[in-house]
Amino acid sequence: MVTGATSLSLVRDELFATMEEAEQSLEHFIIDRNNGGLLQQAVENLKQVRGTLKLVELTGAELLAQEVLNLVTDIPVGAGDERDAQLAALSNALYVLGRYLESVDASRQEMPELLLPPINALRLAGGQPALPESFFFSVRLDHARPPVAVAVREPAARTTEARRLRQMYQVGLLGFIREDNVPASLKLMGRAFARLDILFADAPAGRLCWIGSAALEAQLDGQLLPRQSRKQLFSRLDRELRQLIGNPAYEPPRSLLKELLYLVALAESSGPLASQVRELFSLSPLPFTDHLIEDESQRLAGPGQAVMRSLSSAIREELASCKDLLDLIERKTAPAESYATLHSQLGKLAKTLGMVGLSSAASTLHAQLSVVSSWSNEQSPEPQALLRLADAVLYVESMVASLERGERREVRPQLAQPGQEAEAFASHQLTEACIVVLDEATAGLALAKRAITAYLESNGEKLHLANVPFSLMAVRGGLRFLEQERAAELIGACADFIQKQMLESVQMPPEQMLETLADALTSLEYYLEGGALLRRDDSRASVLDLASESVRALGIPVAA
Repeated sequence: MVTGATSLSLVRDELFATMEEAEQSLEHFIIDRNNGGLLQQAVENLKQVRGTLKLVELTGAELLAQEVLNLVTDIPVGAGDERDAQLAALSNALYVLGRYLESVDASRQEMPELLLPPINALRLAGGQPALPESFFFSVRLDHARPPVAVAVREPAARTTEARRLRQMYQVGLLGFIREDNVPASLKLMGRAFARLDILFADAPAGRLCWIGSAALEAQLDGQLLPRQSRKQLFSRLDRELRQLIGNPAYEPPRSLLKELLYLVALAESSGPLASQVRELFSLSPLPFTDHLIEDESQRLAGPGQAVMRSLSSAIREELASCKDLLDLIERKTAPAESYATLHSQLGKLAKTLGMVGLSSAASTLHAQLSVVSSWSNEQSPEPQALLRLADAVLYVESMVASLERGERREVRPQLAQPGQEAEAFASHQLTEACIVVLDEATAGLALAKRAITAYLESNGEKLHLANVPFSLMAVRGGLRFLEQERAAELIGACADFIQKQMLESVQMPPEQMLETLADALTSLEYYLEGGALLRRDDSRASVLDLASESVRALGIPVAA
C-alpha cells in the first residue's frame, strides 16, 4: 500500500473539502456559540480528517488533527469569552494544517517538526504539557562515555569547584533566557560545562556534563535559535546540576539526554565535543536545519521579520532621496518642483513611520512639514531651517536602523522631541564611540585567553604571553574611560598575575590555576559583551562577583 506524502494526492480533493467544511462550521460556531449543530458538524468533519490522515500515515498531520479533535470536543455549546483562546488556537491549527498539507502535496516531502508549534499551542490551551522538540527524533541512549584520564580531586574540593561553576552557568543562563547577547551567554555556559565535564569525567554524573557540553557547543556553533523550549531545556539542565553536585553517582533522566542529543543532531557543528558525541551515538544528519524549520513555520503561519527588513530598506532609500534633495536645495541648484517633491516624500515617510511604531521619528517629520510647505524658489529656506531639517532626517535614519538591528539594541538612539534631534543624534554618536571602546576591550580579552591557551599547550612557552599584560592594561584603561572601575581593577589583577606568576616566575603555575584565570577572563569578557554597560543595566553585576571569586581563588585580594 502506498502511504505517506506520495499517497496524499489520492485523497487530496476529498480531504481538503472536508477540512474546509470543518473550518467553516467552526467559524460559524465562533459567531453563534449557542448553535450546537455547528459544533457537532465540525467534530464529525474533524473525525473524518483525522481518519484520512491516519490512513495515509502522515504522522505529524494526524497528530495535529487529533489534538484539534481533542480540544474541540472539550468546547461546550454556549462557550463564553473564557474559551476565546482555545477557539483561536483551533482556528490557527486548522489554517496551518491546510497550508502544511498543500506543501506536502506539492513537494512530496514530510516535515512533521513544522507542526509542533501549533500542536503545543493546542495542548497548552487544553491544559496539557507541551511535547518536546525531540518528539519525532529517535536515538539509542545506552552508549557510555569514552574513558578519559582525570586528576584525582578531594570530594569537598570538587563540590566547592562545582558550585562555583554552576554559578557561572547560571549567570550565562540568565543572559540566554533574556536573549541578552546570546552568543556571549552561551560561551559562558559552555565554559562552565566544559569545566564540569573535566571535574566529573570519572563519575556517572560526568555523562550528563559531557552531553550537556556538546549540546551547548552545538547551540552556539550551529547558531540555533533561542527558542522558549531551549530556554526551558537549559534551565532544566541547571536543576540537574543541583542534584548531581555532591552526588557524583547521580543518573540524569533519559528524556533530558534525548533532548540534548537532538540539539547535537540538529546543529551543523564541527566542534570537537559535538563531533565526538555525534559519532558515538551514530547521529545521522537531519533532513532539515533549525533555520529551515523557522522559515517554513513562518511561511505556514504568515509573514515574518523579513517584511520589517524589507520595509526598513525601502524607508532608507526614501531617506537617501530626501537627503539628495536637501543637498540640491542647499546648493541652490534644485529644480522648481523639488520643494513639492520633498514635502510629499516627508509626508509619506511620516505616515509609514507611524504605522511601524516609530512614533518619535514620525512626529519629528510631521513637525517639519509646515516649514517645508513654505519653501519655494521665490522664498528660499534659511540656512538654520535647512540644518534643523537635516538633523531631523539624520535622527530618523538612526531610528529606522533599529528596525533591523535587534541584536544591537544598545545602539538605538534615544527618543527626541521635535527640535531636539541634534542632541539625540549626538548622544547616538557618543554611544557608537563607546561601542568601539567595548569592542576593543572584548578583543583584548579574547587575545589574552588565546595566548594563555597557547602557553598551556606549549608547556609554558613564555613568548606567547609577551604582549598580554600590555593588552590587558589597555583594556583596563578603556574600562576606566567607561567609568567601570571595579571591572578595571579585576582586569589589572589578572594582568599582574600573568606578569608575576607566569612571565617572571621560573615555574609554570598549576593547570588548575590557569583554568581559574581563564574563568575570570571569561566572566569579564561576558560582562563587557551584549551592551548591558551602555544601557546602564545592572543585571550583570553578579558577573563581577563571579570574576572576583575567581581572582581571589588565584590568591589576589580584590575588593568585594
